[in-house]
Amino acid sequence: MAETRLTRLQAKLKTQALDAILVTDPVNVTYLTGFTGDESALLVSAKTAWLITDSRFTEQVKVEVHNATLVLHQHGLFAEAGDLSEQHDLHRIGFEAETLVYASFAKLPETSEWVATTNFVGTLREVKDASELALIQKAIEIAEAGYQHVLATIRPGMTEAEVALDLDFFMRRLGASGTSFETIVASGARSAMPHGAATTKVIEAGDVVTLDWGCVYHGYVSDLTRTFAVGEPDPQIKAIYRVVYAANRGVAELMAPGVTGQAINDYAHGLIDQAGYGQYFGHGTGHGIGLSIHEGPGAWGIYNQVGQVAGNVETDEPGIYLPGIGGVRIEDDLLITATGAQLLSTPAPAELPIVQVTP
Repeated sequence: MAETRLTRLQAKLKTQALDAILVTDPVNVTYLTGFTGDESALLVSAKTAWLITDSRFTEQVKVEVHNATLVLHQHGLFAEAGDLSEQHDLHRIGFEAETLVYASFAKLPETSEWVATTNFVGTLREVKDASELALIQKAIEIAEAGYQHVLATIRPGMTEAEVALDLDFFMRRLGASGTSFETIVASGARSAMPHGAATTKVIEAGDVVTLDWGCVYHGYVSDLTRTFAVGEPDPQIKAIYRVVYAANRGVAELMAPGVTGQAINDYAHGLIDQAGYGQYFGHGTGHGIGLSIHEGPGAWGIYNQVGQVAGNVETDEPGIYLPGIGGVRIEDDLLITATGAQLLSTPAPAELPIVQVTP
């Protein structure tokens, strides 16, 4: 029998001495079954999977789910999960500690042992298959078309919010179902805010603009950042752009199977520190993307000691942010291959792009 996402999860149950796992993260339910509705839970034992939901989704489940038995609950998802565990003699059951709130956990019967798990399904999601890569690549292509649209239409007098709204709708017209996160358009001195959400600030001639955006395509996300100027910027912006570009390219060359998040972070921060801007780069250098905008592995948090493996898709996003002047970030999406990393996005230019302003 061919290996599937569900069978890989079932094999993992044995390694943790679990009779079953209760999956409550909607993203993980989608990943394992294809179900895109809400108000659901998935109970997976060594041989069987039950998708628990209500009658609103009966027809949707028939279309989307072909590897789990539909169970319609009458008195709540968690009471139903408890009933199933008792009916099928499941005693030691894992649950997703990151997403299961205490009020829901309290509804699970004490007749079973409920074992907290962390990133149990998430680690499976970290290695993308060919179908996932195709969807991520399409999400990147739509996002990049949106960027070209921004460069062609942005002008002094527009607000950051107007640019963001126009970009968001442009990507929807190309097939995106939404944005990966709230689109960041930070101009002028505000570009020194790494996550400066778009505001009513008017973009002026000479402003540097940091654009951090992405879209969702059939559930999978893209995540890119580009920095450009509208008219001639402060010379310091051009200088730090070159440093960030060098860090971005160096990270891309470093990424490969076995390389840890810490090694990636150390490289990017080391290069920027040597250039004299270390105090102005305070965040991680990248993260995994897929069905979620932040997933493993990457150069951040708990993944710093984790080595990359072929099939990971990660961002590469060094930056420098000068208070009162402006900031630069360049972010790409890359696929870890057997021998290194493949750039999935179009690389940024080596020099700061400048949108010419018509007098």
